[in-house]
Amino acid sequence: MKFVRIIFALAAAWGLLALVPGLFVEAGGGPSPVIAGPEYYYGFTGLALVFQLIFIMIAIDPVRYRPLILIAILEKLAFFLPVTILYWQGRVAIGPVFFGAMVDGLLMLLFALAWFLSRRTGQAIQPL
Repeated sequence: MKFVRIIFALAAAWGLLALVPGLFVEAGGGPSPVIAGPEYYYGFTGLALVFQLIFIMIAIDPVRYRPLILIAILEKLAFFLPVTILYWQGRVAIGPVFFGAMVDGLLMLLFALAWFLSRRTGQAIQPL
């Protein structure tokens, strides 16, 4: 379980470090050209920040919250897959968004490994 705890704690820390500064993009004086639809941008950022709390919950008690690992995998897939497809279509350039999606892809694989390994611990999973 130590591996699972470390993976989810690092994912939460990475997510907070990557997302929180984005809340202050417009603070420099007016709307940013990067944020064409601020309601979507801040909605996405807010939802992603909430998921960091879920990652912290999993890191604290991976056995209890093991079913949430599957949802965490989907959360990573929800950003990784569209950006990958958009890149193949030539609609996303290699840059911060692309690299962020690749980090999510890596975390998605690590979450899947964590889910698989947590199953082999022999510990009973309590229903939610």
